[in-house]
Amino acid sequence: MSSPAEYYNSLPPISKVYGTLCLLATTAFQLGLLNPNFIVLHFGLVFKRFQVWRLFTNFFFLGKFSINFGIRLLMIARYGVQLENGPFQRRTADFLWMMIFGALTLLVLSAIPIFYSSFLGISLVFMLLYVWSREFPTAQINIYGLVTLKAFYLPWAMLALDVIFGSPLVPDLLGILAGHLYYFLTVLHPLAGGKNILKTPFWVQRLVSRWRIGAPPIQRAAVPDDRGTSGAFRGRSYRLNG
Repeated sequence: MSSPAEYYNSLPPISKVYGTLCLLATTAFQLGLLNPNFIVLHFGLVFKRFQVWRLFTNFFFLGKFSINFGIRLLMIARYGVQLENGPFQRRTADFLWMMIFGALTLLVLSAIPIFYSSFLGISLVFMLLYVWSREFPTAQINIYGLVTLKAFYLPWAMLALDVIFGSPLVPDLLGILAGHLYYFLTVLHPLAGGKNILKTPFWVQRLVSRWRIGAPPIQRAAVPDDRGTSGAFRGRSYRLNG
């Protein structure tokens, strides 16, 4: 049985860094070292006083130490890690771009008054959960030992439980919307014959390569094209998950 340190070191880089930052933010808050008002998403302060850090820092606060906080952190450790080690294995740049795209989408949605949330960390975690549920739709999930259902329905079940126990609806719903938009643009639309318009930007690939984040991607062998020249196949392999 591996030790906690060995388990932590075995985690894939993006999920590990994001989960660690969320844990550190809540720990600092509990110790009185961090005032959430300094990192909260406030568009007025962002654009009028140029406090641009708020566009980033609000994603790292999942609330104070509580059962809900523990559940969110476990969701990163389970679903984020399974995504990064599974469909996104050796595709660290693509996984990072998914997180960046999700964060940008959530910021745009939160600019709509009825969708505004002070902290979008829970929404980003829910986005990970939604994408995971589409990549592993037939996996059997047991919720609190009470009910077993397919992973495809897990985001909606978790949303319903949050509402029942008094948690806000909007953060969960925003995460589902962002997750579905990403999955539609990168998987469902190309499967229907459309073009993948959400390819990972070159600057993200360069960032991952420069800092040697994660395992390098597998280089595919060059194959001749119709004109007799050679070109490497690039792109994502898609699966129809229903």
